[in-house]
Amino acid sequence: MKRPLACILGGYLVFFFWACHSPGGSQVRYGHDTIVVDPDHPVLPPLKKNPEFRAQVKKEPVAEYQVKTDDPLNSTYFAVRLYETPRTMYYLVKVDYEGMPAEDTLKFPDLGTEPHPVLQKGQEKFACVIGFLDNDRQFRDLKLAYVIDKGKDLQLKIKTLKHYVVMDHYRLVSQ
Repeated sequence: MKRPLACILGGYLVFFFWACHSPGGSQVRYGHDTIVVDPDHPVLPPLKKNPEFRAQVKKEPVAEYQVKTDDPLNSTYFAVRLYETPRTMYYLVKVDYEGMPAEDTLKFPDLGTEPHPVLQKGQEKFACVIGFLDNDRQFRDLKLAYVIDKGKDLQLKIKTLKHYVVMDHYRLVSQ
């Protein structure tokens, strides 16, 4: 009777020591976060963040894209303009197509540097891809402003293409 009880207790002790053993790396503390160091993945320094508000807001657009429309009588354009807002990572998007306006707010991910908004031509004639340059100078698309022509019913649309998240323990690096 004593032998099975000793085996069970020995098994519990082995399991207890195995469960309490920490992973095979050292630990580093950044503020309230503890990060386990893996030899294959180096510990990154704390992420630098932009201030929440801008010191000065520009009144003129920081980026502009325009295409002349097919209206033979008037000189009208499909135009997309980005304006700064008081909040650093937010921009106001103003779209105009032959006098038909649309507005939207755009939030860029905080990569630790000043945002670099970019407007590029879309696949359609009256389409514009709104995005930014990341820290590796690669274009990342966020939204699409475009015109839908259904005969006499024109619609101006702004569609979200992607969302980006910046995390403290992971950084996107181009190879």
